[in-house]
Amino acid sequence: MADKLAWIGEELQALRDAGLYNHIRTLGSPQGAWLQVDGQRVLNFCSNNYLGLANHPRLLAAAEEAMRKYGLGPAAVRSIAGTMDLHVELDKRMAAFKGVEAAITLQSGFTANLAVLPALVDKEDAIFSDELNHASIIDGSRLSGATIVRYKHCDPADLQRVLAERRGEFRRALVVTDGVFSMDGDVAPLPEIYAVTSKADAILMVDDAHGEGVLGKGGRGIVDHFDLHGKVDVEVGTFSKAFGVVGGVVAGNARIVEWLRQRGRPFLFSSAMTVPDVAACLAAVDLLEESNELVERLWANTEFFKKEMQALGFDTGKSVTPITPVMLGDEQLAQKFSKAMFEAGVFAMAIAFPTVPRGTARLRVMISAAHSTSDLEHGLQAFADVGRKLGVIS
Repeated sequence: MADKLAWIGEELQALRDAGLYNHIRTLGSPQGAWLQVDGQRVLNFCSNNYLGLANHPRLLAAAEEAMRKYGLGPAAVRSIAGTMDLHVELDKRMAAFKGVEAAITLQSGFTANLAVLPALVDKEDAIFSDELNHASIIDGSRLSGATIVRYKHCDPADLQRVLAERRGEFRRALVVTDGVFSMDGDVAPLPEIYAVTSKADAILMVDDAHGEGVLGKGGRGIVDHFDLHGKVDVEVGTFSKAFGVVGGVVAGNARIVEWLRQRGRPFLFSSAMTVPDVAACLAAVDLLEESNELVERLWANTEFFKKEMQALGFDTGKSVTPITPVMLGDEQLAQKFSKAMFEAGVFAMAIAFPTVPRGTARLRVMISAAHSTSDLEHGLQAFADVGRKLGVIS
């Protein structure tokens, strides 16, 4: 009998041959500036732990206290028996934190996009989407059944062009963009996108996963950063990056949030966020509302690291955020560079196709407030040594 799954082995071998096979490393320690990875202590340049909250004592204490009171999980979807007063409190706190009418929390940022897109548009409608939007936006758009019209990356003029050409074909239009693009670290020109969208009778949605805790006053995100309160209809966010926990949030217009409670499928058909996660998220909001210290430290570390990397001769792309791509181009070079960095005690994973377009492979360095100056200097020295050894810099 023929092996009906033989094609999988062939595809996996093709990935290995092309240098695109993803070797997943295993952590044996809490998130922080340094990690135990595959049994080796290494400097952490991979995690999205922007503010160092993933192992913060206050978040741990809040999670432990909540578990003693509420147990572990709600064991139900929120629409039946899974909404605890902790969930309601987090919804309200996030609405206040973001400066919006209402918010609704979900299991992850990915499921937040899967909830909101199909709830707002369907086969009679269109989604106008930045060509480099995150996979969760792409998947949510496909699930909606709406026609997907892509516009050039961070190009309001091209968005205006496609809206002028296609808007009249559809009942409703939704324009969606990442706020901070996770692979390049650039920021969407949201004021210009809003100006275009407002003239086209289109809903405006931004996925602020990499902006929350990073941009805006005290990490309130891209809408706050550009002072566009009340002008962006939907903000999608995550608690799994700067907040150091896990979960997602949709914030914005109160009618949209109310509609999601009735029609958001991940909200209706998947169990609610667990108790320790919700409690830890509330503790993270407390910290961000109390002080800007962690956000300021994140940006100071970012500016120092980028300046020094550029002085060494590395191409850090067009990033204007703590996401720092070290552009290498060739996929196999990126894999070799990552391996050499790991051997030098620095955990910096290669990013290649299909996560980024072919020929744009890179190491993506994620700067954190948890890094000390000496940590960053250690990483810079490793980059200098490996870069010269592999002929990337002179």
